[in-house]
Amino acid sequence: MYDAPTALTRLDPALIATRPARASRAFVTLVTNADFALGAKALMNSLRLTGTDADLVVLHTAAVPDTALEPLRAMGVRLILTHHLPLSDAFNHAHAKSRLHGRAPFTKGTKPSFHTPLDNFIKLRLWQLDYQACVFLDSDTLVLQNVDKLFDYPDFCAAPNVYESLADFHRMNSGVFVARPSAQTFAQMLARLDTPGAFWKRTDQTFLQDFFPDWHGLPIFYNMLQYCWINLPQLWDWNNIKIVHYQYEKPWQKDHAKAHQLRPLIDLWHSYAEGNMPDLSRLPNAA
Repeated sequence: MYDAPTALTRLDPALIATRPARASRAFVTLVTNADFALGAKALMNSLRLTGTDADLVVLHTAAVPDTALEPLRAMGVRLILTHHLPLSDAFNHAHAKSRLHGRAPFTKGTKPSFHTPLDNFIKLRLWQLDYQACVFLDSDTLVLQNVDKLFDYPDFCAAPNVYESLADFHRMNSGVFVARPSAQTFAQMLARLDTPGAFWKRTDQTFLQDFFPDWHGLPIFYNMLQYCWINLPQLWDWNNIKIVHYQYEKPWQKDHAKAHQLRPLIDLWHSYAEGNMPDLSRLPNAA
């Protein structure tokens, strides 16, 4: 079992930030390539438009070109340079893209070529940040309504991985979660993550559900997966949806396999990417 976290007062020396923290709470995303930087820009625009007073943070690796980070820097987002976790060669080999997808292939949708499974574990560095509370958001999400109240939720919270049937409710989706940074918790995570023979089928998602077996469930509206638009349209309610998550195909990919079916959601993403506030009351309903 992990111990109750305590707030950090300084940034872990392994992380390099462009500026100090501006609040005790932060929305955090992860960018590991230029494509996800595009997503992060739209996400940060959407957060700004909700009127949040929390800090906006992008964890990024050295692999991201500076030109891709510049729009985020210009927005005043706190950029924090990080790197992969110190994991064993055996662990990295088992979770390399070809090996992971060979053992646990995606059958419900198509992951883009820039998806690299090992990058997902970098999310755990959130527990090294100098904030009292954080809400992590994948860079392929949009925030449609103010969700600052999530910072007052208990540690650890996430929504279920619902996008096909009721059977999905038993699995967590780590694209949105609420956590409290703690060096002690981070150390405990590393100790459990990389053990002999370790294999986390859905990378950080499977690990976090194992590490937090009594995770608190958020309503699905805090992590509304885009495939609900196709598979479970009866759940789609624009009045209640707080966060949309573009799992599998990404909205900035041209003419992807689901583009025709997901066109209204793709258009919504492009509005935020351009810095515009769409009229959510005029959006079409799911079929």
